[in-house]
Amino acid sequence: MKPETEAEFAELVAGLTEPVRVQGGGTRGISGPETALVTTGLTGVTLYEPGALTLVARAGTPLAEVEAALDAEGQRLAFEPMDHRGLLGTGGEPTMGGVVAANVSGPRRVQAGACRDFALGVRFVDGRGQVLKNGGRVMKNVTGYDLVKLMVGSWGTLGVLTEVSLKVLPKAETSETISVQVPDTGAAIRALSAGLGSPYEVTGAAYDPESGRALLRIEGFEDSVAYRADRLSSLVGAFGEASREGPAPELWTAIRDVEVFHDRQGDVWRISVKPSDAPEVAARAEADGLLFDWGGGLIWVLVPEGTDLRARLGDFSGHATLVRASKATFEALGRLQPEPAAVSALSKGLRQKFDPRGIFNPGLMG
Repeated sequence: MKPETEAEFAELVAGLTEPVRVQGGGTRGISGPETALVTTGLTGVTLYEPGALTLVARAGTPLAEVEAALDAEGQRLAFEPMDHRGLLGTGGEPTMGGVVAANVSGPRRVQAGACRDFALGVRFVDGRGQVLKNGGRVMKNVTGYDLVKLMVGSWGTLGVLTEVSLKVLPKAETSETISVQVPDTGAAIRALSAGLGSPYEVTGAAYDPESGRALLRIEGFEDSVAYRADRLSSLVGAFGEASREGPAPELWTAIRDVEVFHDRQGDVWRISVKPSDAPEVAARAEADGLLFDWGGGLIWVLVPEGTDLRARLGDFSGHATLVRASKATFEALGRLQPEPAAVSALSKGLRQKFDPRGIFNPGLMG
């Protein structure tokens, strides 16, 4: 089912008699009910005001279309959304609704914030078939701010997004990447933490154990970047040999999209954890592959198929999300970290409020 207007979406949802799987561009490989409710009939940038740093797009608009429009005006989505296709082996085109629904954010989140931090407003169809709108189309309008944040990252379980409003930012004039050769994960996290704690405005902080390099990115005006890169190189040189890699956009795309795990067998998990806990948590994972982003706050983990990583990790302060696995493993372990009882009760209450018939992505979030 692929309605082409918001009104058609509302009418169709009101008439549903069985659960459906909400789908954007199909890049995430989400399983669920056989019947899919697809948003790609709703396309187009409906409002773009570069001077107000505001963009409004229908949910099915391809991410590439939005990024092209922004690039033409020297602007960008600051949260650097990941492209999952290479990691998951899927096709399709990432859509703006899918990005917002899953709160998809890349390396720059460590400095700029997540997709959720740039959401200004949403329109969506709830489980009764009602069209709801919340938030605004300009930065100063924060009416209904909490509901906007609630929809971002809800994975289509509360309603089907039909339109999203986002704050955008200017592109940086240039960038520089500092590479530090480090002996182990502990040294890498200390180097990244030193960079992030410095006054040099680091916009990317990652560690690739396979190359043994801790990586720090600086962006901005050319003279400022040159100055800050010199100072940052001196600072992190205490942790290992530091070198300058230039802008290296392909390097950060590889980190963003976890290219190190492309075409490698095994399940892929992502662990969110305090950076200071990252070395211990990573060691517990006994992984076949690791990649650290967000200064160590995000750990990508490759393990043999069917591994219950949550059981292997035991108790820790954070959560583990299953990203790539067989259908049987997803059904056995669940995609998302099980919620504490009190939080689970709140989540169920929200789903009951917005989707009382339980028709959107049942079971996806518990």
